[in-house]
Amino acid sequence: MSFLIDEGRNIQHLLMGNEAIVRGALEAGVNVAAGYPGTPSSEIIETLSKVARDRNLYVEWSTNEKVAVEVAAAASFAGLRSLCVMKQNGVNVASDFLLHLASSGTRGGMVLVTCDDPGALSSVNEGESRLFAQILEIPLLEPGDFQEAKDIIPWAFALSEKIRNVVMVRSVTRLSHGSGNVRFGSLPGTSAQAEFVCHGPLLDPETGPIISMILAAPELQHGPQQEKLKKAAGIFETCPFNTYRGPEKPELLIVTASICSLYSREAVRILGLEDRVGILKLAATWPLPERLVKKHLAAADRVLFVEEVVPTLEDHVKVIAAEAAGEIGAKTFYGKKSGHLPSVGELNPDLVLDALARIFPAAAGTRPAASPGGVTDIPQRFTPARGMTFCPGCPHRASYWSIHNALALDGRGGFVCGDIGCYVMGTLPAGFSTVKTLHCMGSGSGVASGFGKLRSFGMDQPVVAVCGDSTFFHAAMPALANAIHQRSPFTMILLDNRGTAMTGFQPHPGSPTNVLGDEAPALDMEKICRSMGAKVEISDPFDLVKTREKLNRLLEYGEGAKVLILRQACALSPEKRGQRKYEVSVDAERCRGENCGCSRLCTRIFGCPGLVWDREKEVSRIDEMICAGCGVCADICPAGAIVRKEVAR
Repeated sequence: MSFLIDEGRNIQHLLMGNEAIVRGALEAGVNVAAGYPGTPSSEIIETLSKVARDRNLYVEWSTNEKVAVEVAAAASFAGLRSLCVMKQNGVNVASDFLLHLASSGTRGGMVLVTCDDPGALSSVNEGESRLFAQILEIPLLEPGDFQEAKDIIPWAFALSEKIRNVVMVRSVTRLSHGSGNVRFGSLPGTSAQAEFVCHGPLLDPETGPIISMILAAPELQHGPQQEKLKKAAGIFETCPFNTYRGPEKPELLIVTASICSLYSREAVRILGLEDRVGILKLAATWPLPERLVKKHLAAADRVLFVEEVVPTLEDHVKVIAAEAAGEIGAKTFYGKKSGHLPSVGELNPDLVLDALARIFPAAAGTRPAASPGGVTDIPQRFTPARGMTFCPGCPHRASYWSIHNALALDGRGGFVCGDIGCYVMGTLPAGFSTVKTLHCMGSGSGVASGFGKLRSFGMDQPVVAVCGDSTFFHAAMPALANAIHQRSPFTMILLDNRGTAMTGFQPHPGSPTNVLGDEAPALDMEKICRSMGAKVEISDPFDLVKTREKLNRLLEYGEGAKVLILRQACALSPEKRGQRKYEVSVDAERCRGENCGCSRLCTRIFGCPGLVWDREKEVSRIDEMICAGCGVCADICPAGAIVRKEVAR
């Protein structure tokens, strides 16, 4: 049994932010949870799955984020409390249904947790989910510490039920993956009864149908939606998670939210500005509690906004200040737009210190000697420089090697349309710079389908799309269906590493088990593609010869979409971790180093971390601590110096 379902009240545990969110959902009596893996959000669904049976929960990894919201919405429609979880990029995928859901409203409490990734530490872009709350016209809450990450979830569920609409709760990487002490509350009972009542009149929110479009009466859908938001705004004025600390009339007011509130508190403390600077930490960030904001603006002439990614708070507070200028007077604003804080990337206490030191030059002298340069620079100063690369034994390195060589052998200037995940490495030397377009999940196949139809304009370059097995089910299937229907000649390569590997090996519809570990029907990608009408080949990417042969055949094969499934489990997967197929070594007598004509192909070009260059002996060698034993390097060595021996089982 997990400590997260400890029944004891007022006990404390050290929790990761995502675990705190889980505990909050459990204390709120959540019944259904759905999501799609994506760092930094993945631990929420994974943790809920571990306590699902003990707490009578239904938990799933959905095919994509849109489906996850739809599953959670169904539970709400049936009177249950539901949680939907994703990262910031997932909100883009879910936004279509979310727009309609915000219009139709909900019944049981429904909370959407989105975990943003400022600085794009594990994302293709920083994204900004807060803007969606405005577009959708739904309330947005942002916990500022680990205790709030727990406490705000039950409050969000209660708010959802008061206004009968979905409520968004935004976390960020440093909150989701940081840890802090959290005091527990009580857990409710586990009994729940679902019933979808839909026999009432059209406009009855309790018993009628739940629809987002009232024909010939748009005011009946948008008007009530805005009234719900106004109701939330009134509740936000007394939200217990909005806090202020500092003097009654500060020289400077910091307006902040989320984890940035901790950075602000630390920076103010370090500079000894507690008696001069006030900190208004907002948890209710859309719609803003206008009366509360105006009250604190009236007390200060200067305002510093401390927030990550887009200056959302800055823009909205400035509007409030402009509209109330006659009442509260003119203000001087600092933030991203003034250049006091960077416009991109994560914030940290050092960056807030820098901003405060510019506003209070005299206080800069109190800054600790160790602080200049920033503690965040230490890893960069003491860690050896190295490029991004695939893990040792990663099948994707072998896949890209074959793709690169097949396209070179074809000789028509072919290229790859990429996908996100580990496959982004295909844009870098680690993937032999083969990928030439890269956007979002599944887009490589859609873009490739478009390129394939440009033959009438004289384009004869072979087009290849890569995507993973999880991405295939998430977003690439419609693109393949389109390509087949439109007879677009491109080759889709499915890199099947047997799970949603980059985010921790979560199951997907092609997996034989679900998130609870129960046996589940595994959808066969080969059969799906064949049923659509695609020509399909399967190969082991570690078999370089057969893979290249099959790929070259597909590049030559007539009209329409073709599919090559490269199937090999990730080297870090539970089924392979710690197991080597081969013992690999370098014959130093055969390795001719710089003089063999291969330009150190193994270490310089192929680039597996398990292959290292011995500077003293001027030969390559195997790092046995790192080598995963895939044996692919033996096939790429032109001198035959790399030797592999199958491990006895």
